[in-house]
Amino acid sequence: MDNHSNEALNVIYRRHSIRQFQDKPVDDTLIKTILDAANRAPSAHNQQSWKFIVIKGDKKRQLAELVTGQAANFPKPSSSILRMAARSIISAPVVIAVMNTGTLIAHGTELFSIEKDKAADFFRTMEIQSSAAAVENLLISATSLGLGSVWLGVLFLIKDRVLEFFGEAKGEFMAVIPLGYPIEAREGPKKKSLEYVVRYL
Repeated sequence: MDNHSNEALNVIYRRHSIRQFQDKPVDDTLIKTILDAANRAPSAHNQQSWKFIVIKGDKKRQLAELVTGQAANFPKPSSSILRMAARSIISAPVVIAVMNTGTLIAHGTELFSIEKDKAADFFRTMEIQSSAAAVENLLISATSLGLGSVWLGVLFLIKDRVLEFFGEAKGEFMAVIPLGYPIEAREGPKKKSLEYVVRYL
């Protein structure tokens, strides 16, 4: 199914994580196209309660140094994965961070006549789901344009420090995505077959 006749499915099948990148800049027009695709993801109540931050140059180097420094506070294997994430950040010409704004949580808890704690958890989950959809759009659109990317989920371990670095309020969700041209073309890991992940009722 790697060479599907449907263009959208073919891109989805080709997408996989890329952690090392060529020393080649990504044109701002491509970055804007990828961000526009991310911004068109489905979101709860169409609130689009996400924010994108583009990091390059010295700020990107400082982010990598922050991640490396924080890695020392964790035991293996977490520290090793954080250091690997820092190397991907350094290698990429551009990094895009995605975070929740909290606006859906604020509005939802005002509108719903249920316990505030339950409403906050409900809308927090909706914000996470919405931002995750935006990240997937970002990853797929990058692949379609010949770029590689990786979702550095391990940075959630230090999300408050990273959000502070960006000058953002503490949030419930964060993705940091290095982006660039892959050093080499290769296939991604094999996925589980559908028989292991699907149930029919």
